[in-house]
Amino acid sequence: MTDTNGKINLLGLTQPEMEQFFESLGEKRFRAGQVMKWIHHFGVDDFAAMTNVGKALREKLEAAAYIRGPEVVSEDISSDGTRKWVVRVASGSCVETVYIPQGGRGTLCVSSQAGCALDCSFCSTGKQGFNSDLTSAEIIGQVWIANKSFGSVPAKIDRAITNVVMMGMGEPLLNFDNVVSAMKIMMDDLGYGISKRKVTLSTSGVVPMIDKLAEVIDVSLALSLHAPNDELRSQLVPINKKYPLDMLLAACKRYISRLGEKRVLTIEYTLLKDVNDKLEHAEQMVALLADVPCKINLIPFNPFPHSGYERPSNNAIRRFQELLQKAGHNVTVRTTRGEDIDAACGQLVGQVMDRTRRSERYIAVRQLNADAEAARPIASRN
Repeated sequence: MTDTNGKINLLGLTQPEMEQFFESLGEKRFRAGQVMKWIHHFGVDDFAAMTNVGKALREKLEAAAYIRGPEVVSEDISSDGTRKWVVRVASGSCVETVYIPQGGRGTLCVSSQAGCALDCSFCSTGKQGFNSDLTSAEIIGQVWIANKSFGSVPAKIDRAITNVVMMGMGEPLLNFDNVVSAMKIMMDDLGYGISKRKVTLSTSGVVPMIDKLAEVIDVSLALSLHAPNDELRSQLVPINKKYPLDMLLAACKRYISRLGEKRVLTIEYTLLKDVNDKLEHAEQMVALLADVPCKINLIPFNPFPHSGYERPSNNAIRRFQELLQKAGHNVTVRTTRGEDIDAACGQLVGQVMDRTRRSERYIAVRQLNADAEAARPIASRN
């Protein structure tokens, strides 16, 4: 990413890209490692602070490059320790990043797009419409900002962030190159040194990109399933009309088979009251996933205004989980975290400058429904 002066932002460069940059300056490749450590291990954004870099090279760097993460608009801390950052990206939109502590693990949920084009019916991000892809610097910048906020520098000392999940705003596979570059920096020892098992990309099912992903990186894969049959999934996750379940699960199995090491697919399933939470849906899931090496993460719906969906009862959630477990599946129910700061799964909205006008249409429909409800006789509302 270059600015209006033609300078390049070093924050989003992978190690090979950083080496090429230094070669373009007539410098040795080893300088890439030095500067990456300053940026990612120590959170430095000032070349003058890089004490093992000579003055002449620092002057070259000042003339040709800069180090800049997205602007932090706000940081909120939940009563349960969850943190949410709102950051402004170059397009002018704001996106959200969430940190979830649990035991000895600290998971950072990272956004890849401002808004989302896929319009899954139960996700508040999708109702914002789509504005822009994030650059690699804006994606890795979320890790950089969070890491510095904990004082976890150097990055490998007293590390707060142990896991990163590409489960924030946006569909990661629709911003493929920038997401892959950022994940490579997350795993690089010169970056954040996070294990490939602990970097997870979540997709709603962009089949060609799943196959492409397997060719360039071996991060963990999560599938946002949310329905056990094509008819229901096409209603909840519209991309299913293009890439139905048979095609999608075949791609996921191909991806997992290339990883080896007994790695499995994570299935994410948002439970919606009276929509996809019945025992017949659990039975369909058992049949659907019979030959898919996976673990299942059930996510009770986190309400947002005018969504039209409700959270199932605890009994319904437990029955659904038990049926899957009896069939031999490893099933967990995700605990809602950060709800008091609107940081729970499915609640991320940011402030997106919507190019699709979807948010405008969604608001108009909500208003029509509210007007229709207000016009009904009081007796008929019960």
